Amino acid sequence: MSGGLAERQRKKGIWRRFRRSRDGAAAIEFAILAIPYFMIIFAILETFAAFTAEQLVTNAANTLARELRTGKITYNLGRTTDKTSVEFRQAFCDEISIMIACSATEVSTPSSLYLDVRTFTKFSDIPTTIPRVSTAAFADIDTSAFAYSPGGPKSINMLRAYYRWTVLTDLVRPYITTVRPVDGSSYFLIVATTAFQNEDYP
Repeated sequence: MSGGLAERQRKKGIWRRFRRSRDGAAAIEFAILAIPYFMIIFAILETFAAFTAEQLVTNAANTLARELRTGKITYNLGRTTDKTSVEFRQAFCDEISIMIACSATEVSTPSSLYLDVRTFTKFSDIPTTIPRVSTAAFADIDTSAFAYSPGGPKSINMLRAYYRWTVLTDLVRPYITTVRPVDGSSYFLIVATTAFQNEDYP
């Protein structure tokens, strides 16, 4: 009996030591929590960067729209304030350069920044949806109708800006991208739109 009791006590002692042991527990807990933890951190950083860039593009659109509205920028009126499409794009790029850099190629040949500046007969004619190449959920934007043709004094105009913002974190990219072209790339699409009527500037 005494031998059996001693054996049982020995086994209980081993089990108690096993339960009290914390060797490697922190590493195991970290391994379990690390992936969701870093996903949350990177999601916060990526979202912050994307929405900061979106605010920057919106401010640029409002600034350029104000200059069009007041006649500081004109188009095809034979004035010193006339700007070509490339010059207008350069002015837009200058407004967002604090965070978004436009290369010389980007200014002349859009690949990330797309601008659509047009004049309309009335406000109700201005499009209100994002033009896409198809009805798919993450279809790319359709730029085929984009133009640079702002009107003169008292004309009704629209300025739309689209920017393909690159999401850097692989783990986060599938959750916050809104455009996924057929080439396999994916972006967060920044959109800024403003509609206005030009002043009757001289």
